[in-house]
Amino acid sequence: VHVVLYSRVGCHLCDTARDVILAERDRTPFDFEEVDIERSETLVREYGLRIPVVVVEGVERFEYEVDPGEFASLVGG
Repeated sequence: VHVVLYSRVGCHLCDTARDVILAERDRTPFDFEEVDIERSETLVREYGLRIPVVVVEGVERFEYEVDPGEFASLVGG
């Protein structure tokens, strides 16, 4: 399973989402990538007002908040 977190520095909701993702990764192995949207104008336009956005296996699953139970079920935990 591949998980991508679209975030930016200084985003407290992003920090919370990352904590949920990493806590689950301690229990369930999956690939995790974090992308700072500030590195691309295209990503800022796409995600700027919606971050954090979490994509699981190429599908947007969460925006703003990550439900720990739902996330665990998506990654096989």
